[in-house]
Amino acid sequence: MAMVTTDATAAATTATAAAEKPQDAEKPDYAPYNGASTAADGGTGARARRGGGGGGGGVVDSVVARWRREDMLDKSPVALHAAAAVFAFVASNQHGGWMQFDRYQEYRYLLAIASLALLYSLAQAARHAHRMRGGVDPVSSASGRLLDFVGDQVVAYLLMSALSAAVPITNRMRSAVVNNFTDATAAAISMAFFAFVALALSAVVSGYKLSKQTYM
Repeated sequence: MAMVTTDATAAATTATAAAEKPQDAEKPDYAPYNGASTAADGGTGARARRGGGGGGGGVVDSVVARWRREDMLDKSPVALHAAAAVFAFVASNQHGGWMQFDRYQEYRYLLAIASLALLYSLAQAARHAHRMRGGVDPVSSASGRLLDFVGDQVVAYLLMSALSAAVPITNRMRSAVVNNFTDATAAAISMAFFAFVALALSAVVSGYKLSKQTYM
């Protein structure tokens, strides 16, 4: 009888311990191993792990993007001034025949400004190309940015002024007759406009650099 009582007592103790055991202890939580969050931490652990990895990658991506942007801004003056020089060269070409550009004051003004834009753009493109190859910039950094900004704006304004003077007379001529000369004047005006666009974009870039310049 003593043995039966002891066994009964042990069985009752085991049943009581099993009833008092938490339900979560019966099912091991494998959620942290498959990337999910547990109910205890409310998902903060998984979010912290994801946030930590993404934060490092975001910093690297932002640094790389900034380097690329600075490299593009550093190379853009060469490309824009070279493009402006090409367009200004085409615009400054005189066309023969009995109708010469020199016979019209508006076209003389256009040719003069196009020639000025050609010389300025060539000089700026050569300067920036020499600097990018590791040479010494003849102009200091602060003065160079100011020169780019002011020079691009002045030459672009002169080009627009010449275009405004040449467009009306060209429209009057083309309304009466269309020939090689009127086609040449229209082409010269178009090339001068493209040179203006290139220098205007260069002025925007140089203005951005000038605004980011530190004086400390």
